[in-house]
Amino acid sequence: MSDPEIVMSPLCREITGDGTKIQVDIYRGEDDPGWILEVIDEENASTVWNEPFDTDQEALDAVLEVIEQDGIRSFLEGETAEFH
Repeated sequence: MSDPEIVMSPLCREITGDGTKIQVDIYRGEDDPGWILEVIDEENASTVWNEPFDTDQEALDAVLEVIEQDGIRSFLEGETAEFH
């Protein structure tokens, strides 16, 4: 039995602003209903949300909401709060 395939969302993207950039990855296992949200900063530090999202759009909206409220720099290593 082989490992399940990872399905990457077409909503994955790089976001730049305030002198930094982040990579937003949204993915799920081919048989999993929930989407995983991971943000990777310039130092390759990863922030992964605790709970999966019902849709990839909800996951992207969560990242954009954090950027709007706390700024893109909130994802930098050592500055990230816990996301739910």
